[in-house]
Amino acid sequence: MIDRQENQVNPNSTLSPDRQEAAPPDRRSWLVRRGLLLESGPQRRLALGGFVNQLGTAAFLATAPLYAMRVIGLSVGQVGLGLGVAGVVGLLAGPPVGHLADRRGPNGVFLATLLIQTAAMVSLLFAHSFVAFMAAVAVTDLAGASGGAARGPMIRRFGGDEVPKFRSYLRSVAFLASTFGALAAGVVIQLDSSAAYRALIVANALTFLGCAAVLLRLPRLEPLPASTGSDRWLALKDRPYMAFVVLDGILWIQGEVVTYALPLWVVLHTEAPRWFTGVALAVNTVLVVLLQIRTSRGIKGGRLAGRATQRAGLAFLIGMGVIALAPGLPGWAAAAIMLAGVAVHTLGSLWHAAGSLELRFRLAPAHAQGQYSGMFGIGMGLCYTVAPALLGLLCLTWGAPGWLAMGTLFVAAGLAIPFVVRWAARSRELDA
Repeated sequence: MIDRQENQVNPNSTLSPDRQEAAPPDRRSWLVRRGLLLESGPQRRLALGGFVNQLGTAAFLATAPLYAMRVIGLSVGQVGLGLGVAGVVGLLAGPPVGHLADRRGPNGVFLATLLIQTAAMVSLLFAHSFVAFMAAVAVTDLAGASGGAARGPMIRRFGGDEVPKFRSYLRSVAFLASTFGALAAGVVIQLDSSAAYRALIVANALTFLGCAAVLLRLPRLEPLPASTGSDRWLALKDRPYMAFVVLDGILWIQGEVVTYALPLWVVLHTEAPRWFTGVALAVNTVLVVLLQIRTSRGIKGGRLAGRATQRAGLAFLIGMGVIALAPGLPGWAAAAIMLAGVAVHTLGSLWHAAGSLELRFRLAPAHAQGQYSGMFGIGMGLCYTVAPALLGLLCLTWGAPGWLAMGTLFVAAGLAIPFVVRWAARSRELDA
């Protein structure tokens, strides 16, 4: 009765039938309608918390070596060793803490990691030796990697049926936060004073607390029942997933091409102006922020995600091949051709991120998202560890043939992932 009454046209109305049946006006803000801001709810809170967290983290990472050398008085070798040890410690923490989040619920575990990061960051203010510095950054990295593993189940469950779109939005937000964090770091580096470095550390500690305050109001997620027991090494025994982690880790090296290899390539091997490196990074960031959500649309399920990684590998080869043509050209021509290469490479990174992050959640059992997220984090972490040495050897030492060799490696990894997806499909449902 109610439905029929709602669908009837009011005979006493002076409005035309078309106007009577018109949809109510969209009262959402322009930012929400354009997809630049999520509607109020858990997804927006998770995105806001991530923005605040990444803002401080990006600023700190850019200034941590200088703080250690200028304020604490460590050598370059000590700084490198301390940060390297901290990175390894952080990588190993992901799977076991992710398993704890699966069994106890991710909300509390994630909030605990934020509080630990706050304490570790504050302790850095009182570090006056190499051991104290290494301990502080190791605990920070350990808690950060653990938080990433605990955040994985929250993204999967709050994302609902739109996990690829939601994860792409989160990646765009993280890129934007990293940009602002880098700008803040630039100001601190320009000041180059003990007070400025310490102020940034305090600000970073406050961002952890700010993130925790935002996420406190998220609905609590209860642990999901485990159909295969509570094996904390389940992800490690999942051979298709481990193969995916290795191949996808190779593809994630692409993130260092624009931020590490390209600036050195510009300065050491081309006639392009040095300020072009800033333009390239800006173009990369703008394209990711504006296009990540759009390129992720329709990439749902294992088959389509695998195709996205194939396209990504080919785009990486083309983009890097174009960048390799720059040596020997006049400055303006070198800059123009490398800008085209960066644009193609960034398109590949968009496809890769969409496919990779869909498979990260799609291949993992619902009750073990935290543990699998931790293992996924190890793959990404290892790629960032080996990327400088590998890109330095191939792209900077070998020159143009090395750029093509690295692009070929990306193509091979991208082409192999769909085979891994089909292998994984024998033991799980991927397109449901």
